[in-house]
Amino acid sequence: MSEAEQDVPVITIDGPTASGKGTITRLLAQRLGWHILDSGALYRLVALAARKHGIPLNDAEALRDLAEHLDVEFVPDAASGEILTLLEGEDVTAELRTETCGNDASKVAAIPAVREALLARQRAFRRPPGLVADGRDMGTVVFPDARLKIFLTASAEERARRRYNQLKQKGLDVSMRDLLDEIAERDARDRDRAASPLVPAADAIQVDTSDMTIDDVVNRLWELSQERL
Repeated sequence: MSEAEQDVPVITIDGPTASGKGTITRLLAQRLGWHILDSGALYRLVALAARKHGIPLNDAEALRDLAEHLDVEFVPDAASGEILTLLEGEDVTAELRTETCGNDASKVAAIPAVREALLARQRAFRRPPGLVADGRDMGTVVFPDARLKIFLTASAEERARRRYNQLKQKGLDVSMRDLLDEIAERDARDRDRAASPLVPAADAIQVDTSDMTIDDVVNRLWELSQERL
């Protein structure tokens, strides 16, 4: 890493699935005027590309090659102001957020060769004036020198409830029991994998969001950022 890159401040926000990382990262970055890295999107993109090309999700060598040459663009939508994700020129923004894609991504992310292939791409998001990066190993592996490391968590029941409400708002028919089982399965896979397991960095500040609103969490992290940066 160059000296100039080291001077760019980074805030990492790690945590298990449905802990609110994505929403909190986006809102905090907007408040700071910084860039965003949604690392989970990269693993979802590898998983989605694998499905599209008929690559088994346990074929480590093929998945590594796919990750190294992933044809992806993040482009602003002039109409909505949202960031669209293009995979091989196709808008896959909505498809990336399905439960199927999320579960596939969890399997892909457990493969060391895929994680290694995506490491440099993730670090390239570090640009002035600063970066807020969300994922599961942002503070432990990708940006170990981050100035502020946050580990968000919440009870499995609360995370299932949040995901249930999100999916219901999209008009999807989902089962709370199934969501709770999926969250438990993904937690175990993330926590027990050999490559970059889901654990808080030794110097991370843990924030349990079970009884906090989104505004509460953003305000807390904003306060921490002002103390640390």
